Amino acid sequence: MKLTKSLRMQTHAKKFIPGMTQLLSKRPDMFTEGVWPGYFDKAKGIEVWDLDGNKYIDMSISGIGANVLGYSDPDVDAAVIEAISKGTSCSLNCPEEVELAELLCTLHPWAEMVRYARTGGEAMAMAVRLARAHTGRDKIAFCGYHGWHDWYLSANLGTENALGEHLLSGLSPAGVPKGLKDTAFPFRYNQLEELKEIVSKHAGDLAAIVMEPIRNVKPEPGFIEGVKALAEETGAVFIVDEISAGFRYNTGGSHMVFFSDMPDMAVFSKALGNGYAIAAVIGSAKVMEAAQNSFISSTCWTERVGPTAAIATIKKHKAVSAGPHLIMIGEKVQSGWRKISEKHNLPIHISGMKPMGHFVFEHEKKQTMKAYFIQLMLEYGFLASNMFYAMYAHSVGDVEKYLDAADFAFEKIARSIAQNDIEKRLVGKPSTVGFMRLA
Repeated sequence: MKLTKSLRMQTHAKKFIPGMTQLLSKRPDMFTEGVWPGYFDKAKGIEVWDLDGNKYIDMSISGIGANVLGYSDPDVDAAVIEAISKGTSCSLNCPEEVELAELLCTLHPWAEMVRYARTGGEAMAMAVRLARAHTGRDKIAFCGYHGWHDWYLSANLGTENALGEHLLSGLSPAGVPKGLKDTAFPFRYNQLEELKEIVSKHAGDLAAIVMEPIRNVKPEPGFIEGVKALAEETGAVFIVDEISAGFRYNTGGSHMVFFSDMPDMAVFSKALGNGYAIAAVIGSAKVMEAAQNSFISSTCWTERVGPTAAIATIKKHKAVSAGPHLIMIGEKVQSGWRKISEKHNLPIHISGMKPMGHFVFEHEKKQTMKAYFIQLMLEYGFLASNMFYAMYAHSVGDVEKYLDAADFAFEKIARSIAQNDIEKRLVGKPSTVGFMRLA
């Protein structure tokens, strides 16, 4: 497989872009540097063409979960193209932002008002600011991964790795003001006692309790209810981060599926625009009105493309009942992983929500095994890793072809482990873990 242009572009990018790319999850070293193509020329449906013209079926991260319908969805793109033809920015506001706000509140009857951003991280920062403005307090209790902004990374100030339990290890707080130390406190999913301990120390200063509705496991009975009760007891704003889970199980927030008590605020991005930049913070009027008392404003939050894409995405997502399809596709992939793992005696640990699952080889050479799996799947014509994010464009037939190739790959990995020569078979480098400097 020829990767001359793709690898040359990676070398070139390192000269001009710190860390090579804008998103940690898209860095080639997170897969296998020297083999992962890194850049795309074209993407349509579930098909991707790299800079050298190689064509792949994408059974990996699907735009890090942003392209929930599929790449270059014709209905979403048509709406965006029409919007562009009428102008995307103006001295006046676009009416689409009002239409989208009403649509989001209709999908989530508990919500009354909406504010927009264009990325998940900044939308989470906005939500935390609103909670602090509403309560007049500073401290945040949180569960899960919530982005790169100061409020979140401050949890790692003066600690070894407080965020290590929350998806990514080694996140450096360099550049985060030291004055934010002891303003953000993590607790683990389904570990209500950890939140109770935080509340016992900081109840009077707690502005918000932030959590993802679901990621690796489902909520245990009483966990969500306990979190909500503690938020009400302390007067903290209960914020649900739907940036990853939103639009995976239903048309809207997954909290509508897993929660009996509704939050005060919810944050969306990623799948909301099917790859177009749009994020939304929805919530009760009493909390959202805090935006009137704190300066939260940005020129590019008023452009037309994001809201237009979101409206088209939501309408199609609902019309085709995308949620059940995503769950079904994800279940088939995870079931297939389990079967081929047992067949080739390669133990793996599978976790994640059905539409966004992942596995880890249970072996001391797991990162090398992951890299070899990626290498083999590329040779078979698949963009694949140890993660699979379902798109509506994925079919059962696509999954079957993918699992046939994965079966061959697992067989070769098992043979390489038995012969103790996997390092010799690796063309690129072993996969890296967490955040580290990219040479």
